[in-house]
Formats: sequence, structure tokens, C-alpha cells
Amino acid sequence: MSASVLFDAPGPKARRRYAIFGVIGGLVFAAIMALVIWKLADKDQFASYKWKPFIEWSTWKSYILPGLRGTLIAAALAIVISLILGAALAMLRLVEVPTRKGPAALAIRALRWVVTAWVELTRAIPVLLMMLFIFGWLSAHGQGSGSGPLIATVAGLVFYNSSVICEVIRSGVDQLPKGQREAGSSIGLSAGQTVRIILLPQAITAMLPSLISQVIVVLKDTALGYNVLYNELLYRSKPATSLNGNIFAMLVVLAAIYIVINYAISKLATWVERRLQARGRNTGPAAPAGDPAGPTNAPGVPAGDTA
Repeated sequence: MSASVLFDAPGPKARRRYAIFGVIGGLVFAAIMALVIWKLADKDQFASYKWKPFIEWSTWKSYILPGLRGTLIAAALAIVISLILGAALAMLRLVEVPTRKGPAALAIRALRWVVTAWVELTRAIPVLLMMLFIFGWLSAHGQGSGSGPLIATVAGLVFYNSSVICEVIRSGVDQLPKGQREAGSSIGLSAGQTVRIILLPQAITAMLPSLISQVIVVLKDTALGYNVLYNELLYRSKPATSLNGNIFAMLVVLAAIYIVINYAISKLATWVERRLQARGRNTGPAAPAGDPAGPTNAPGVPAGDTA
């Protein structure tokens, strides 16, 4: 079957029409890019003296590398804290309310309501707005300098990304077979222990590529720390652009740095996904038809020896 139920394969006329639209779109894009390049060249943005600072070690030592260090520190702290907090929030949202009414059931129901409200609220508020609120509060209490910008940047990232990670993990648990909870109950585990010991590890493993991809979001969003005076890559490099008058060249270099780092992380996510898929395909030989006991060649037992 060459086409799905919801999509008809295009015929010769449709393919020809798509090709014409593609050529026209490519020409329009090329014309826009040519106009942009011409305007930049007219402003001497490609002049050699504006790019020369990037082959000097002082530019990297004084501006770019310290900014990159600040970006990586904020990203690392936000990622670690977000993973821990996101897993904790997911556990709280996944705990089942006891069927028997009582104070325990009421407390669990109230706790789940509070956690759900917190997750939905922090996902709805823009990261930058949370950073500004936190930085404003810190400034009002005399913490606007020193570690204040770092705290505001990391806290804003953590509040948002921990909620996203919570939902990613919860989605992974929802995709697990329904018999997993019953299996935990059958061996005497409580609802919380079932989530922590059985469901959560499987969900994190299944959603690991998505969790790694979330690292890219955290890394890019560290640039929002510019607005709370944090010494990340963009903010730290700003004095160099004022000194050399090459803001466009600096932005190009910084964009290239972000692209290289994020591309490496995306390749890591792809590699992890392939490894997980390969591990799923190589979990062991299938049981022969009619043999409910499955393969008998366990470690230390020769194949075919069932005695």
C-alpha cells in the first residue's frame, strides 16, 4: 500500500506543481539571502578588521571562554537539579490515591493536586519572566550581585524544565504495560515503592533520548540569563563587541558555538536511542513454539541440557 488512509499519493500533475513551487520558493529564499548579504556587505560587516579579533587569543581568553564557562555551569546545575526535581514530581503525580477513604487518601489527593497545579503553572509561565521575578526578589533583598544572577538563571530554568521532565517521565510511565503495577502489588510492594522501583526506572530508560534532547533546550535557554546580568556567553561577549564594533561577527561566532554544542548533544541522543533499540532487539532468543519455558541455555547450562 503506497499511501495511507489519510493521504493520497500525488499524481504527475501534483508532483510537477510541487516541483514548480519548490523552485519558486528556493529562488525567493536565495533572493532574500542575497539581499541580506548585500546589506551586510554595504555596512562593512564582512570587513577583515571586524573578524580579526577572533584569531587573537585575548578575545577568547577574556570574553568568549569565560562566557562559555558560565553557560556550561548554569546549564549543568539546571540539568542536574531539573532531573532530580522532575523525577520527584513525577513520582508524586503517579502515586495512586488509596481506594479506602481516610486521612491518608485525603492527604495524597491534596498533595497530587498541589503538584499538578505547580507543574501546570511553571510550564505556563515564560522562563524569562520567572528569571526576572526571582532576580527582582533577590535584588530587593540585597542579592542582586555576586551569585544572584546565577541563582536567578538556574532557578528559572529549573522551575520550567523540571515540570517538562516530570511530564516526559509521566508519559513514559503511561506507555508501560498496565500489568506493571499489579506485578508490584503481587510481590508486596506499596504504591510508592512500585512507582520508585519498577515504573520509574523503566520510564526513564524509555524516555532517555527525549530527556537528553531537553538538555539542548536548557543550554539554549541559558542565554536568557543575559537579562538578569548573568555572565553567560552572550552577556560576557558584549564588551568585546563594543570594543571592536563587530556585533554581527560576534553573533555569528556565538551562534556557531551553540550549534556545535547542540549538534553534539543531538548526536548523543541519537546514539542513545539506537543503543536502546539494539538492546531491545538483543534481549535474548525467543522461546520456541510450544515451549512455554523459553530458552534453556542459561549461563552454566549447555544448550539442550534440561536435566
